[in-house]
Amino acid sequence: MALYEHVFISRQDLSNAQAEGLVEHFGGILKDNGGSLVDSEYWGLKTMAYKIKKNRKGHYAYLRSDAPAPAVQEMERLMRLHDDVLRILTVKVNKHEEGPSVVVQSKNQRDERGGGRRRRDD
Repeated sequence: MALYEHVFISRQDLSNAQAEGLVEHFGGILKDNGGSLVDSEYWGLKTMAYKIKKNRKGHYAYLRSDAPAPAVQEMERLMRLHDDVLRILTVKVNKHEEGPSVVVQSKNQRDERGGGRRRRDD
C-alpha cells in the first residue's frame, strides 16, 4: 500500500467538534476500503488568503494514511460531494515524518514563547 498525506478545509460555520468529526468520518471511509489512518491532526480555524464559496475562514485538518489508491480515490470522491468540505489536497509520500506536523510544531513554539504578536507602546 502507498503512503499519503491529506489536507482538507471545511466550512467556517462548523463547530470544532463537527470539524473533528469529519476527520473521523473520512478516516473510517479509508478503513472501510482496505486502508488505515496512521495519524490525524486538527489544525483549527484559520483565515484564508481569499474567499472560497463565500467563506473567509476554514477549519483545517491533516491526515496521514496508508491505503491503496482506490480507497484514496473513494475518500476524495466523497469529500468532493460533501457540502461542508471546501478544498482537498492529497500528496503521495515515500515515508511519513515522525512526530507532529510543521504547523503544530510552529504553534507549540509560539505558545512556549508567550503568545503571538506583540504591540509596541508609543
